[in-house]
Amino acid sequence: MMHVHLVFVTKYRREVFTKEILDDLRPLFAGICADFESELVAFDGEDDHVHLLVNYPPKVAVSNLVNSSNNRGLSPIVLNGRARLVPTPSPPTG
Repeated sequence: MMHVHLVFVTKYRREVFTKEILDDLRPLFAGICADFESELVAFDGEDDHVHLLVNYPPKVAVSNLVNSSNNRGLSPIVLNGRARLVPTPSPPTG
């Protein structure tokens, strides 16, 4: 398994994530990861961004995981489109 640290940031760093939204996002991201035979190891966030640590098999393209997370996980929840998220993957480690 490989791992990646993903950070999704709101457009203009608008503070749109409440505790309730963050609580709703965690199971959504876990489900998306499961669809890609991946595992959401850690999830946390602040008012204007979220962090995901994901273990994934080498056959999964990180870009597909990011796109699915943005489209299926974040877009429906983030205040009905009032905030647009831009994924910012961190460089690979190891």
